[in-house]
Amino acid sequence: MGMESLSSPHPSSAQGCPPVDDPQASLLTHCLCPVLPGLPAEESLLDSSPITMGSPEGRFHFAIDRGGTFTDVFAQCPGGHVRVLKLLSEDPANYVDAPTEGIRRILEQEGGMLLPRDRPLDTSRIASIRMGTTVATNALLERRGERVALLVTRGFRDLLHVGTQAREDLFDLAVPMPEMLYEEVLEVDERVVLYRGEPGAGTPVKGRTGDLLEVQQPVDLGGLRGKLEGLLSRGIRSLAVVLMHSYTWAQHEQQVGALARELGFTHVSLSSEAMPMVRIVPRGHTACADAYLTPTIQRYVQGFRRGFQGQLKDVQVLFMRSDGGLAPVDSFSGSRAVLSGPAGGVVGYSATTYRVEGGHPVIGFDMGGTSTDVSRYAGEFEHVFEASTAGVTLQAPQLDINTVAAGGGSRLFFRSGLFVVGPESAGAHPGPACYRKGGPVTVTDANLVLGRLLPASFPCIFGPGEDQPLSLEASRKALETVATEVNSFLTNGPCPASPLSLEEVAMGFVRVANEAMCRPIRALTQARGHDPSAHVLACFGGAGGQHACAIARALGMDTVHIHRHSGLLSALGLALADVVHEAQEPCSLPYAPETFVQLDQRLSRLEEQCVDALRAQGFPRAQISTESFLHLRYQGTDCALMVSAHQHPATACSPRAGDFGAGFVERYMREFGFTIPERPVVVDDVRVRGTGHSGLRLEFVPKAQSGPPRVDKMTRCYFEGGYQETPVYLLGELGDGHKLQGPCLIIDSNSTILVEPGCQAEVTETGDIRISVGAEVASTVGAQLDPIHLSIFSHRFMSIADGPHPAAHGHLHQHQGAPGLLLCPLWARRRAGLQRPSHPRAPGCHAGDGAVPGVLAGSDAACVLRGQPRAPRGHWGHHTGLHAPPLHHPAAGGRRLSVLQTCPGGCLPGGGHVAEDPVAREPERTLIQTQEGSFPEAGSGPWVQNLHCLPEVEALSRSFGGGGGAHRQPCWRSFKTTGCGAVTEALRAPGKIPGCSGTRNLHDNLSDLRAQVAANQKGIQLVGELIGQYGLDVVQAYMGHIQANAELAVRDMLRAFGTSRQARGLPLEVSAEDHMDDGSPIRLRVQINLSQGSAVFDFSGTGPEVFGNLNAPRAITLSALIYCLRCLVGCDIPLNQGCLAPVRVVIPKGSILDPSPEAAVVGGNVLTSQRVVDVILGAFGACAASQGCMNNVTLGNAHMGYYETVAGGAGAGPGWHGRSGVHSHMTNTRITDPEILESRYPVILRRFELRLGSGGRGRFRGGDGVIRELLFREEALLSVLTERRAFQPYGLMGGEPGTRGLNLLIRKDGRTVNLGGKTSVPVCPGDVFCLRTPGGGGYGDPEDPAPLPASLLQPKAFPERGSVYEYRRAQETV
Repeated sequence: MGMESLSSPHPSSAQGCPPVDDPQASLLTHCLCPVLPGLPAEESLLDSSPITMGSPEGRFHFAIDRGGTFTDVFAQCPGGHVRVLKLLSEDPANYVDAPTEGIRRILEQEGGMLLPRDRPLDTSRIASIRMGTTVATNALLERRGERVALLVTRGFRDLLHVGTQAREDLFDLAVPMPEMLYEEVLEVDERVVLYRGEPGAGTPVKGRTGDLLEVQQPVDLGGLRGKLEGLLSRGIRSLAVVLMHSYTWAQHEQQVGALARELGFTHVSLSSEAMPMVRIVPRGHTACADAYLTPTIQRYVQGFRRGFQGQLKDVQVLFMRSDGGLAPVDSFSGSRAVLSGPAGGVVGYSATTYRVEGGHPVIGFDMGGTSTDVSRYAGEFEHVFEASTAGVTLQAPQLDINTVAAGGGSRLFFRSGLFVVGPESAGAHPGPACYRKGGPVTVTDANLVLGRLLPASFPCIFGPGEDQPLSLEASRKALETVATEVNSFLTNGPCPASPLSLEEVAMGFVRVANEAMCRPIRALTQARGHDPSAHVLACFGGAGGQHACAIARALGMDTVHIHRHSGLLSALGLALADVVHEAQEPCSLPYAPETFVQLDQRLSRLEEQCVDALRAQGFPRAQISTESFLHLRYQGTDCALMVSAHQHPATACSPRAGDFGAGFVERYMREFGFTIPERPVVVDDVRVRGTGHSGLRLEFVPKAQSGPPRVDKMTRCYFEGGYQETPVYLLGELGDGHKLQGPCLIIDSNSTILVEPGCQAEVTETGDIRISVGAEVASTVGAQLDPIHLSIFSHRFMSIADGPHPAAHGHLHQHQGAPGLLLCPLWARRRAGLQRPSHPRAPGCHAGDGAVPGVLAGSDAACVLRGQPRAPRGHWGHHTGLHAPPLHHPAAGGRRLSVLQTCPGGCLPGGGHVAEDPVAREPERTLIQTQEGSFPEAGSGPWVQNLHCLPEVEALSRSFGGGGGAHRQPCWRSFKTTGCGAVTEALRAPGKIPGCSGTRNLHDNLSDLRAQVAANQKGIQLVGELIGQYGLDVVQAYMGHIQANAELAVRDMLRAFGTSRQARGLPLEVSAEDHMDDGSPIRLRVQINLSQGSAVFDFSGTGPEVFGNLNAPRAITLSALIYCLRCLVGCDIPLNQGCLAPVRVVIPKGSILDPSPEAAVVGGNVLTSQRVVDVILGAFGACAASQGCMNNVTLGNAHMGYYETVAGGAGAGPGWHGRSGVHSHMTNTRITDPEILESRYPVILRRFELRLGSGGRGRFRGGDGVIRELLFREEALLSVLTERRAFQPYGLMGGEPGTRGLNLLIRKDGRTVNLGGKTSVPVCPGDVFCLRTPGGGGYGDPEDPAPLPASLLQPKAFPERGSVYEYRRAQETV
């Protein structure tokens, strides 16, 4: 986790990252102690299996958590007692290495003799050392790893730079992305492809998966030798080798690795060894991380060993890995080490709280200074197999530890009527305001103002001279500045209200911080089918005790458990952890009876490997257990689940290892709400986890209770309703059975625990604190606007919109219904609501609704089609199964009839009804098409333009009808999915149209609809729970307040823009013009009303409707506008139609931006929308034009269809270079991984790299486009729908334009044909399609001699991680 926050005289646990900037870093320099006061000095750590430790009686066992700021030492001393120690991880003035120093101090204290620091320690009394470390994490965060070169298959030099091509933040025009870990790239001449038996193909070879492969080009080792020698001459000694399809054919990587080692490279990471899983992009990142971090870890380990005699030769040294298991130091690698520190905490509470609380599932809550870690344990560790840390995606087993940017040091803001906590942090310097160094106001300051921290409990180490106490006055003064903003808004805002006291403002910020930390917990529980109220909250870390009761109460939990060693829980977890060895290999077998024998054989072989490895470490077979896993997915999908069969014993119809199929179906249903029983299941990987059980357990002899607990002092703390007298207790004086009624404070050496009113704390027989959380007081929230509750409701709404399926994380599921819901006021006067980004699609089969912010939310069409009344209340009723009305008519912003989406209604508490607007966007399945693989609207014939109004299509719409009113409208504007029979008939009906076909993917279409309905039903349930808590009127009112807040944010932005122009003597009117490639102009004039904070966006002069498919319905234009407004606001606001309230939009009827209902529109959504964005941002001078195109490519024949959109260059802006090889603005689709593409479709990806020099020159240069070459292996129809092939992306402020795009077809006979921007053409085996995408425009005069800003040299931090973060990223792609 992040840095610890201020909570008590002694800092908290030594968890995770960042490596510095800890608000309490200076505390330990004045208050280190060998045995921390308030903690039992002697405990018995019983070892029921001495052989696992390999030590005789009378030797020390050390468990050390080396964090970024603090190092915690947990030592079992001879005789069985325990000694704990905390010291700074970096203190070069006193010692070289903190873990060595910790061991030295304990040996010195226990032995009663001086041990000089400058001499290696005697190891004769040391049996074992277990360590968790953030060395790898810190190196990754600070980019201080080894110099690395990447060796990659020729044609893919920039593959890891492009990655998935999706951007991290939808609305950040600078497109910040993490830096690459490698310094240089060498392309290796070699190529392996999947064998398809074409004429002239070579002899096939069999890969590890069982697939047949063709070695098209052996490795050119001779040519590579000289290049490697060049790397050595430049000082690079570490390599990452990443070759295509090496997960199944590793021989080429092995040959390259052998040559590199022969030449003298000190470390070589082969991707086939780092993680042998399909998908070259995450596997490549993993190999790079391994090459970047492992040498750093090895240097650290070597330095650590030098502090001991014999370099620890006879001492068992184990390191914690990211998966929660210990491993020998020799097998501790960089890619498995990034969660080494935080993993100890999860192991700690799983081995203590879970057992003590009778096996109830536990939520781990570790709150530090800049961030908070949350995790879950319910009898087994929850792992993810692909996740990002510090912006680097790693494909390796990792505990699912979710880090959110909210902690004690998080800064407090009041923005446009919202209380905002973080993600910015005060850091260690200057730290919170109370540190007396001029720092900003933070959560710590709010707690201090509320009386929940006691300055007298802390040493006088603050201020410039580090000799003063914490300053309550500084906290109050800093908070008063924010309170003034709050009260100004309350008295002068849209809903005048009484001002708030300083304490009420502080309490509001604390409540908002609590709600922010509840969101990931809800995602880990509710979103995966678990009831959060059935969990115990295990609190550790420095700041968590101040918030635990409130968070547990908000989540409905009735128990908080705080371990007596909560401040050192990671070190304790290391002491109790088991040794783990894992074996995994790729597979491509179907999960079917005919393959069960092969699967059992593979699992048995891997199990034998694990057992042998653990026995070699000294474990007898009786102490070794193994668990088998299969990585399963439905055929044709991309969401694989790692499934264990431990709760599903073998049957006659399963492998001997267990009924993995039953486990897969059960988990799939729980997490996704539906199954696909007719779809075959595929095994992607087989895995065995072997565990050598240490047999350790912690026992505690409780202190005898001697009368009632002694009150150390009385203080006053502020709670809802005012100040209350609050007793203060010292944890070290409490004994077994002591009960403390809230409110009270419990102080120990590591943290302050707040027991809130209505809660009761007791000391357990194990010496821990268990808090019984009382029920939340009935809500008194009214419908009138309250800024605090507005902020809380914003988080609650977004928790619902975050969706019920975060488990999909990195593996996008093409059948999963969009978990996000577009919430609208429940029959309120103003229509709109929270908008979630489009639902993620599986690569290669994504919908890409064009506007990532969602065309349906960008206008009134989001809720009600233009001119069409909403259905009567209760008309839709409560929908189950497929009983939910889809909505995706082109007039409402839909691209074509191939996309459906469900819009459920539901009965709510109190008799109300909800009709959530659809963000449940189905992955794009072609329901109606003219030819295989083509865009139906790509032609120009009138029958194509009027396709959606043909009688057969109207019959399709009517076949879904289930009622009157809106649902009887033709053309799929709204209809009910009443049953599979009617749906099936309707989806096949278009095949009756000459030249067209019905759906090719009926099962997929039905599964998609089921998933959407399941997701929407979950949303209805969560909305119902919210209404049950607050009441329908209140929830409805705050949906309206959320819109008003968005409106206020946009008005503030428009006023600021107008004021800036006015100050420079510029008019309050701006304009811009750009063109489509056919010459159609897009013109915009914006008039700012400074007093009202409003604007008129006038598109008069825009070209007329076109005969082709570039027409953009009004909804598309409004969606582009709402996207631009959100980007210009520049901070996180609820995205809804309130953004458009200050704006009047003028669009000429019959223009390309408001065409007739009969117009073809697919190109309008995916291309014209991009031009609208370019024009709006150009008018505001926000940035130069980005590539302005989605580069739509489709490929199909009688048995397959594939669709992708391809990245280009982003425009530069004032202070940043444009990002190269990324999707921009109105799309954020992930590109299909090259290995997946080649394994599923008859193509070979010959080249995918940046188009160097295609970005426009400027003081800030535009981003480069990409070059992508596809070689076809079958006859097919290729269709392209692209722009910026005639008009260049413009530059701004003297910047030069980006290079135009180009589409080439290179025939097998060598002819090269320019395809133009839009066409469909048959292709034959051997033909190559070469796509060259546009670059972004430059910004500023390229000859400007002024130095570039320092901000360009400071990469953005990416602190968040975990499955919740990965799923949110996935939601923001399509």
